Amino acid sequence: MQDSYCEILLPFASSPEVLDRHTNASGGIRTGLLMEHLDSLSGSIAYKHVLGPKVPALPPDAGFYIVTASVERLDMLASLYPVRDMRLSGQIIHTGKSSMEVAVRMEALEKDGREQTIMVGRFCMVCRDGRTHRSRPVNPLLLDTEEDRQLYNIGEVHRRRRQTQADRSLDRVPPTASESQELHSMYLNYGQEEKTSNLNEDVERVWLGDTRLEKTMVMFPQERNVHQKIFGGYLMRLAYELGFANSCLFTRGHVTFVSLDGISFARPVPIGSLLRLTSNIVHSSSSKDYPALVHVWVHADVVDLETGTEQRTNDFRFTWCRETGPPLKRIVVPKTYGEAMQWVEGRRALEMGSEIRKLRKRQ
Repeated sequence: MQDSYCEILLPFASSPEVLDRHTNASGGIRTGLLMEHLDSLSGSIAYKHVLGPKVPALPPDAGFYIVTASVERLDMLASLYPVRDMRLSGQIIHTGKSSMEVAVRMEALEKDGREQTIMVGRFCMVCRDGRTHRSRPVNPLLLDTEEDRQLYNIGEVHRRRRQTQADRSLDRVPPTASESQELHSMYLNYGQEEKTSNLNEDVERVWLGDTRLEKTMVMFPQERNVHQKIFGGYLMRLAYELGFANSCLFTRGHVTFVSLDGISFARPVPIGSLLRLTSNIVHSSSSKDYPALVHVWVHADVVDLETGTEQRTNDFRFTWCRETGPPLKRIVVPKTYGEAMQWVEGRRALEMGSEIRKLRKRQ
């Protein structure tokens, strides 16, 4: 596993030039740009695993290419403030026939030499044959130490969990009994458009479709990857920034990033194409830890200019929160069955995020 290890050092505290390129409107660090770096780092790690640690660069006749298939999770464990030097690092922890799971970590480097983990996550990379574009086998991992075996087992657990989640996807099976009950309760309390008597005067109902926020952009060659397609990390940053803006509009204030709950890359985005990013708030709630918690779904579609048809390329799911202030009084309510399924998916994502945060607190 250590043969694939890579790291990037971002000297925010010691380099004003680097800090300036990454500063957001509040004077902090642009989280979306850090995600872009993590995607690039994951690609480097995957190539290093396939090529071997002694190969200094990707040969022009390598005969294969590696793409990001999905991002399983990215969880923010601590604040990016105050601004400090950051180290982004990662390595392969699990391999399949043609897939690789990359575990990444972002750490703040304190002046006294201590390190604080800021963000952790997992990227799934896949190897493709350069001529046939079919899956190509990757090197299996040699498990030299007990720590290697533990990490590999964690990757195996993640693989089985992905299969379980796919099997219970709402594209395949209906919601569970408890989820159906929640939906029915939502309908009775908030979902009847002609009846508002059940609404608490302190609660504002917001139809899910009314939370739509989108942007359409031309994809320029400056954002290309080594395969002459638009870099996936750049798309991740665009989706993050649109989702952040939508969350701020919905909560009517500044929000803090909690987690990236999943990204799927269905197909590449060509240079010169017209890309439409569409976001919706699909679930909102309040909890003891977070007065406001919102889950955002962002879709990326390539638009055919001649026909006007759209083809889905990416799905992004994010969670943002407000850590102080009164509980959120705006409630997202679905109108259609399709929106109701999005609402259930958002509820599942928030529940999983809550369970993961509880486990980490106990550790």
